[in-house]
Amino acid sequence: MSESLSRPAPAVEAALEGGDTSAPRSQLGDAWHDLRHSALFWVSAVIIGAVLAIAAFPNAFADAAKTSALTGGCDFADFLQSPSEAHWFGTDQLGCDIYSFTIFGARPSIAVGLIAALLTTVLGTVVGVISGYYGGIVDSLLSRLVDIFFGLPLLLGGIVILSALTFPSIWGVVFVLVILGWVSAARLVRGTTIEAKNQDFVLAARALGATNSRIMWRHVLPNAVGPSIVVAVISLGGYIGAEATFSYLGLGLKDPDFSWGTMIAAAQSSFFQAPWTLLFPAGFLTVTVLAVILMGEAVRDGLDPKSRA
Repeated sequence: MSESLSRPAPAVEAALEGGDTSAPRSQLGDAWHDLRHSALFWVSAVIIGAVLAIAAFPNAFADAAKTSALTGGCDFADFLQSPSEAHWFGTDQLGCDIYSFTIFGARPSIAVGLIAALLTTVLGTVVGVISGYYGGIVDSLLSRLVDIFFGLPLLLGGIVILSALTFPSIWGVVFVLVILGWVSAARLVRGTTIEAKNQDFVLAARALGATNSRIMWRHVLPNAVGPSIVVAVISLGGYIGAEATFSYLGLGLKDPDFSWGTMIAAAQSSFFQAPWTLLFPAGFLTVTVLAVILMGEAVRDGLDPKSRA
């Protein structure tokens, strides 16, 4: 009997014989282990990395002077020229270089998406953790607030709010996206928090006298990181598309600022005569949004324990 008690469990013994002495990976470690073997993840990462580089350093890819008639970058003699060696993406109605516009238009579109995704994720995570952890009347009040905002259509609500705003347009778009977009993260994190607060490690921490703030920060919040990352990545693609939509409707960026959305709006009158004026900015927008959404799907699969063997 003493011999049987001194022997390790079969699974442990097998692991020791096999030389497997590595420590167990965290949730993020497991996710990275799966993601680095995913072709979809790497294709999306390359596209997103290229777009971020363009948005961060547009001057390395194009000449800013070619986006303004005031600097001599636009020539009316080059009115609606097709793509050529001199103008890779052709020219627009003012003779401006569409390639340069597309490159420099990436920064506002990506900036709006990144800022909105960050703020909505932080706000939604905070509300979700507080609502799920405390429960009771706090959960009821916050859940009703979430339901109210969840029922507001993003496009319609954005049109109404942006029509009434007077401060700079880029921050107006961010404001609208944050006000109407945080509820998705809040609902997801609330469910994760309710599940986590009943786990043994949380009950043990509470029994040892840990405060609510410490439990939420040290034990509950880490369990909400995975869902928050997924929501942030997937939302990023939607916010980039939303900025383009609002700008197309004339409610987003305005002159002298421009983005892919304003380029698409300006190109609609000349599409049949010069389709390249619309196809290139729309193509960059579509590929970027698709890459971000696919990245979100890959990250979600990596963070979902049910998808791992």
